[in-house]
Amino acid sequence: QVQLVESGGGLVQAGESLRLSCAASGISFRIATMNWYRQAPEKARELVARITSRGSITYADSVKGRFTISRDGAKNTLFLQMNSLEPEDTAVYYCNADGPYYVWGQGTQVTVSS
Repeated sequence: QVQLVESGGGLVQAGESLRLSCAASGISFRIATMNWYRQAPEKARELVARITSRGSITYADSVKGRFTISRDGAKNTLFLQMNSLEPEDTAVYYCNADGPYYVWGQGTQVTVSS
């Protein structure tokens, strides 16, 4: 079963941190590019961070220096460490796999109060 399940979202104040997790079933990080997207109310879904099968990482300019994407192959889990959160980071965050999978998680809500 190919499945992504996000967790770790919540309500925090500006300046605080959250770590999102994405449990990946039936997906090999050895061949997959893994992504974090987010979608704020009335806005398009946007790519936040990406890590390729070879470990190359890219970030959206808006989160560079604050967010860190990582993965644990032994646990088949993708992470997004989010520090110095801002109200503008409020969105539903989605885990996604590219390549042979093309699967999305259900999303986890992150709300940052000012």
